[in-house]
Amino acid sequence: MSSEKTILAVDLGTSGPKVALVTARGDIIGSAFEPTGLILLPGGGAEQDPADWWQAISKAAKRALAQNRTAARRIAAVCCTSQWSGTVAVNADGRPLMNAIIWMDARGAEPLKAITGGPIRMEGYSPSKLLRWLRLTGGAPSHVGKDPLAHIAYIKQAHPDIYAQTYKFLEPKDYLNLRLTGQFAASFDSIALHWVTDNRDLRRVDYDGRLLQIAGLPRQKLPDLRRAVDMLGPILPEIAAEWGVPPQTPVVMGAPDVQSAAIGSGAVSDFAGHLYIGTSAWLTCHVPFKKTDLLHNMASLPSAIPERYLVANEQETAGACLNFLRDNLLYQDDGLGTAVPPADFYARLDRIAETVAAGSDGALFTPWLYGERTPVDDHTIRGGFYNLSLPHQRAHLIRAVFEGVAFNGRWLLKYVEKFIGRRMDGLNMIGGGANSDIWCQIHADVFDRPIRQVRHPIQANVRGAAFLAAAALGLISFSDIPQLVPIARTYQPNPAHRAIYDELFAEFLQLYQQNRKIYARLNRHPKGFQNP
Repeated sequence: MSSEKTILAVDLGTSGPKVALVTARGDIIGSAFEPTGLILLPGGGAEQDPADWWQAISKAAKRALAQNRTAARRIAAVCCTSQWSGTVAVNADGRPLMNAIIWMDARGAEPLKAITGGPIRMEGYSPSKLLRWLRLTGGAPSHVGKDPLAHIAYIKQAHPDIYAQTYKFLEPKDYLNLRLTGQFAASFDSIALHWVTDNRDLRRVDYDGRLLQIAGLPRQKLPDLRRAVDMLGPILPEIAAEWGVPPQTPVVMGAPDVQSAAIGSGAVSDFAGHLYIGTSAWLTCHVPFKKTDLLHNMASLPSAIPERYLVANEQETAGACLNFLRDNLLYQDDGLGTAVPPADFYARLDRIAETVAAGSDGALFTPWLYGERTPVDDHTIRGGFYNLSLPHQRAHLIRAVFEGVAFNGRWLLKYVEKFIGRRMDGLNMIGGGANSDIWCQIHADVFDRPIRQVRHPIQANVRGAAFLAAAALGLISFSDIPQLVPIARTYQPNPAHRAIYDELFAEFLQLYQQNRKIYARLNRHPKGFQNP
């Protein structure tokens, strides 16, 4: 294994891109982040401007490379990862025709019904269509309307002129690769949520003609397919010159964030689990089989590692709940106080949460601020604080948010363990949320599982993209990766908190069961409420 070659890794998250210069052994030797905006629209719309993405990536890349010019001259490859389940409609010149529709957007729910339904319906699906989806893809389009297939259906219905002009519909990661190389392509893993590929043989994933027909999608509007470890092509000369990357540097296909995070977490062996807490959250592992749990919106989908499956799931809002506290409740320009949060805002939240006993004196928070995907596929449910009383203070509410996200994760853990048929004896925790010691401990206590805090957890995605490129170049093997990911600390469950968290978790589940019909009634007219 060589520590001399470096990888330029790009991770386009919802809050903005991270760009890092990473050695083949996963050491970060230069990195930068640039924020990007999020556009929320009535009716459940969520968009971002691809021009903003690219401007931020270019700015971050130049800053990261300037930190170590010597290592920058040894770049062996560029590899991108990004938010998954998004749609960029581009023309034949590669120019976006509208804003990117991202993973949070639910406007496609209604037009999707015409695709999933039929004369006979079972839970909203035509049985014959559902059977083909499950048999070939491993899953089926979500009725929430947040998959790319639903995005495209929305564009077709609401913007027929843009649909007609679209040369290719691309995932965000594949759009970045287009900007880097001029090549239109998708990887086996990035295309999976379009639900039009046959994933039964991971050596030969391809589009299925009947699924394309069901989706009403012409094959020519979708990109050609490659493995995540394939070389797409050399970086364009003008970008290499602008960023300071060696000419002819190859661009590796790369993978969406769920797949790259699994690699960057170090949990690459079958059934080795990791928990990601960022804007959203997921809890997943690699598995040696193809399986679907349609009731809980989980399936074995192609991993970035060749010929491997990954349990795919996602919970909509995790770290976003802390941002909600910051931007919507604590720091508003409304005359009551300062509108500018302190630079150490998250560290202050940690300290405040630590002052409150486990269980927040009975205060409960549900983190469904933008609907939910797993373990329930329900775009009408909403977040809230419950069981508040006069003695409760702000500190209780802050800790309740930390705990509510963990309760949601425990709900998902229950069904992931059922899916894989075994108990997870510990989880590697990554993402910005894993920087919080108190949140790691709360997850260990709520899950009743050891939580292993990965060192530099916020860099897991860029590290995963770098490992993917290094493996593609033959600099490392995937089996090397667990030894290359250091664990900063392991948090053991506190048995003194077992009873209180078991009781509150049971009530957390009851809050959903007893209120879901209320949520459905309140949010059945999304345009009127300007919610998803």
